[in-house]
Amino acid sequence: MLGWNATWLIISISIASTSATSASSAPQSTLAESQQTNSCDSRDSCDSCNTTTSADRTESCINAEAMKYPTVFVNHGGGPMPLLGRQPNLVSHMKELVHSRLPSKPKAIILLSAHWEADPVEITSSPKPPMLFDYYGFPPETYEYNYAAPGSPDLAQRIKTALQDTAGIPSKLNPSRGYDHGVFVPLMTMFPDADIPVVCVSMHSSLDAGINMSIGRALQQFREEGTLIVGSGQTFHNMRAMFNPSQESAQASNDFNGWLKETLLGESKVSQSALDKLAEWDKLGPGARLCHPREEHLIPLFMAAAAAGGEFLSEI
Repeated sequence: MLGWNATWLIISISIASTSATSASSAPQSTLAESQQTNSCDSRDSCDSCNTTTSADRTESCINAEAMKYPTVFVNHGGGPMPLLGRQPNLVSHMKELVHSRLPSKPKAIILLSAHWEADPVEITSSPKPPMLFDYYGFPPETYEYNYAAPGSPDLAQRIKTALQDTAGIPSKLNPSRGYDHGVFVPLMTMFPDADIPVVCVSMHSSLDAGINMSIGRALQQFREEGTLIVGSGQTFHNMRAMFNPSQESAQASNDFNGWLKETLLGESKVSQSALDKLAEWDKLGPGARLCHPREEHLIPLFMAAAAAGGEFLSEI
């Protein structure tokens, strides 16, 4: 299980790494702010971003009313293990992300899960999505979880329209699809009150990076409404290597994660050239196919990156 515990996060975008080397790797975070920010030198409470600042804080506080809401990519862990206390680093980091890094409570959440592929693209449209327990062999209590966050048929319809009008991507509403574990595990951790409307958007089942990044670009507009876009997956997902790690898989994990980091953070913002490199990930990324024999857990990162295109990034 070593590969599921290391993580690093970016806000607008947030990368969650699953290193094959060490379960104790310390999380790293990178903050990406909108170009529209308010400078804040407060050492107490900042009304513009609803956060508490400390004496050593140097970042500009984000004015939630004058920015595009951030997008994030998170490591959703292995099945329900974060909820079982088996992956505390992931849990603490996701909680920290919400409490310290988001500018305000999101008005809605668009969730891009590694566990939903469809052609045409599908969008959850139920006002009360059910639970979808898409894992096997875990304790009975893990099949009794309930995340009762409402859906939003209106937002789902507007997403459908945006995909067609902005990207020429056909899609359809799915009124019966529930919250899979790529959805409810991070959201139960990040937003346990389950009071924020959630709409899930599938990956295109081709897993074509360009097509799926077009989906992410089409979702950018909803960030202006205070909607949080969450990509949920892993940057290392080779099940054989996770259970039987080797020096080769460890090196590939480190090299590929380093390439992702350099690609996305090599410039001051998520540029088009960075997205072009992501589209060629399996050719340009060292150890790419060893890290991802199949790329369904990586694609949500690319979608989140496209949704965050043009935003400035800075290490924190």
